[in-house]
Amino acid sequence: MEPLPLPSHVHYELLLQLLERKTLSATNQNPMLREQVQQLIVTLRKALAQQKHLEATCQQTYVLFEHRWSLNNVHPEKSSDLLASQSHPSEET
Repeated sequence: MEPLPLPSHVHYELLLQLLERKTLSATNQNPMLREQVQQLIVTLRKALAQQKHLEATCQQTYVLFEHRWSLNNVHPEKSSDLLASQSHPSEET
C-alpha cells in the first residue's frame, strides 16, 4: 500500500506567516476584513492541528504517510536514483 499523501507542514507555516505578517497588518483600517483574516488564521491553525492528529493516528495504527511538497507523485527511491544519476554524469564520451 502506498503511503498516505499529506501536505508538508511548511505549507501551513508559509500561509500563516503571510497572513500574520502581511495580510493582517494591511487590514488595520478595516475591522471587518481584519476579523475575517483572524478567522482564517484560526482555521489554518486548526487544520494543522487536525493533520498532526491524523498523523499520530496513522503512527498508532501503523499506516504509512508521507509529506508532499506538490501534487506530483514522486517516489523517493525513484527521485534518489534520478538525483544520483544527475550528480554523477555518465563517463561516456
